[in-house]
Amino acid sequence: MNFIGMIPAGFAVGLIVGLVGVGGGSLMTPILILFFGITPKLAVGTDLLFASITKSVGVWVHHDRHQSVNWTIVRHLAYGSLPGALLTLWGMNSLPTFESHSSIQKLLAIALLLTAAALWFGNHFKQKIFRWSERVGHQPSSLWTVFTGIILGVLVTLTSIGAGALGTVVLLILYPHLKIKNIVGTDLAHAIPLTAVAGLGHAHMGNVDYPLLLALLAGSVPGIYLGSRWSGRLHEQTLKFILAAMLCIIAGKLLME
Repeated sequence: MNFIGMIPAGFAVGLIVGLVGVGGGSLMTPILILFFGITPKLAVGTDLLFASITKSVGVWVHHDRHQSVNWTIVRHLAYGSLPGALLTLWGMNSLPTFESHSSIQKLLAIALLLTAAALWFGNHFKQKIFRWSERVGHQPSSLWTVFTGIILGVLVTLTSIGAGALGTVVLLILYPHLKIKNIVGTDLAHAIPLTAVAGLGHAHMGNVDYPLLLALLAGSVPGIYLGSRWSGRLHEQTLKFILAAMLCIIAGKLLME
């Protein structure tokens, strides 16, 4: 395997994550499967540890420069997502059909389509929910936040996708009065323990390629650092539209494999 070729892929994905706050698992896992021939379960496991490290860099930049992480929301999400991830890992270990290539690829394709929809319609949902919350005096419930964490924990552990765009859209719905920088920073912060726990569980099952992980990190760490510092200078909605279109194309390729 040509690990040197993985470095540019890691840099490109890290740059996108830094710029728009999403796209890590949504891009990296399909890239590993479709373009580098990595098996789905190995791609998911490796990408989860990859995500936990790269997102740590993004959170450091967001919190240090923007003070944009709401740690109370992070804690409530983790109350649901970490147990959800652990239960999913137990299920994967007990039910081998969860780890079949075809099952993982179908779940990946579904997660990619959901992520694309979240990218396309996220702002529309935010405007609708904001007007509704203004009208009825909506107050977010910590129980709904915990329930959201459970769903994200299951989805991310199975596919490595969902902690970014889907998490962002749900937070926009639950907390429409938060600024977008707080949504992005909080979502990134929550993704770190979730992807770490899920990734370590996959590692325990032998689903992590460590030389591949190091090659991806060599490219992604500078990529996400630069992207986080450049965020806000480029037209975010255009980037998200392009990313969503790419995800739809990739989902179609996964379904046809």
